[in-house]
Parts: sequence; C-alpha cells; structure tokens
Amino acid sequence: MAMIRTCLLFFYVGLSMIFLVPFGVVCFILSLLGLRKPMSLAMYRIAQGWAKSIIVLIGCKFTIVGQENIPKKTGICFVSNHVGYFDIVLSLASFGRPFGFIAKRELMFIPFLNIWVWLLGGYFIDRKNLRKALRTINAGIERIKNGGAMVIFPEGTRSKGRGLLPFRSGSLKLATQARAPIVPVAITGSYDVFEKTGRAQAVPVRVVFSKPIETADLTPEQRKIHLSDQVHEIIEKALAAPMEGPVKELS
Repeated sequence: MAMIRTCLLFFYVGLSMIFLVPFGVVCFILSLLGLRKPMSLAMYRIAQGWAKSIIVLIGCKFTIVGQENIPKKTGICFVSNHVGYFDIVLSLASFGRPFGFIAKRELMFIPFLNIWVWLLGGYFIDRKNLRKALRTINAGIERIKNGGAMVIFPEGTRSKGRGLLPFRSGSLKLATQARAPIVPVAITGSYDVFEKTGRAQAVPVRVVFSKPIETADLTPEQRKIHLSDQVHEIIEKALAAPMEGPVKELS
C-alpha cells in the first residue's frame, strides 16, 4: 500500500507542477503590472490548496493548534523547527497567509521547484558569498517591513527526527532587524511522512502556533542573547506538550 501511495504521490506532484507553473508565471507577470497583492494572494491560495491535496492524498491526519495566534495583516516572522522536507507542505497548508522563505542556493537548480520557490516569494541564499547573502536577507527584511510574512528555520538544517537542534547564531536577525513580531511554530511528524522510510506514510502530523513575541522594544542584549533562548524554549515545549486549546483538523 505504501508503494502504491508513493507512486501516486510522485505522479500527482509531477503532473500538478507541469500544469500549475504556467498559471503561476501568468500571476507573476500580472503582479509586475500593478496587481502584486491580489496575485500574491492568488498564488498562495493555489499553493495552499495543492499542499492540502497532497496531505489528503497521502492520508495523513493533520492537526493545527493555535492558528488564532497568527496576526492577519501586520508584517510577521514565523520561526519554526525544521524536521524534514515535508515542513514546507505543512506550512503552506496551515499558515493561512502568503509567506516567503530563504532557501539554500542549491534548490535554485531543481526544475519546477525553483520556479515555485521564486513565485511564492522565496529567496535563494548563497552562504559562501557574504555580500550576496546580505542582499538576500535585506530583501526578506523589506518584505516584512512592507507587511508581509517570512518563515525562518533557525536550526539551519533538518533535524530528521533528532528533536529540536540548537539555533544558529544570528538566525533571528530577519525578525529583529525588521522589528517584527515572531510567531514560534512547532512541527511534528514531518520526517515520518516520507524521508524516514523513503515511502509515503499516512502518519499523524501536527503544527502548533504559539503566541507572538514582540521584538520592536527589545534591547540589543535581549535580541542577541535572550530572544533566541526564549523562542527555542517555546518551540521545545510545544513539541513535547499534548494538544491544548482550539484544535483544527484538516478535512
């Protein structure tokens, strides 16, 4: 059954990418002609529907906790643990608003995926080139300042079921330099969906959104030292705790 599910998944993903990329390109062109906000929302809704269909196709029981903690209009920064590749699918299905993210430069050379990262507002970062990396980060900061949302994976790599890893130094600069609220996000089960066995598994997955943390009035010391520890502790507790508060299951 898992093998059949995996074959169906690859077929569906490949087919959907082929059909959706042209539509995404049209949306992008229209955004350059002055329709940026509606086209950004349209592209996100398409990606959100695609992500939900992937979850349903695999058969995962998807639970969302604390979605009411996400600010709807102001610029924000989601700070999430990074379990596996399926994190992006869960993020698209649950965040409820368009967001950008910073992806490693290597993904820029993967056909179809590179186009969708770009269309959804993602940025490719070249960590080996400090000047280019700084420009990428500044672009993300401007997006937040203009009322958009960005997501950060401060561990710097996938944990692959090893639990929450330490945050990399300076990983929250995107949020602190934009003086934007941080929404801690805890994702569980992502690695078990595919990477653990190499086959699509209908396992339970969950995304927990904690209350926003304001960064605008923090002192330099709080931003540099205490904020990272605070966010790490919140995510760690959310990963370990049983479900609490309003729960929404993806139908």
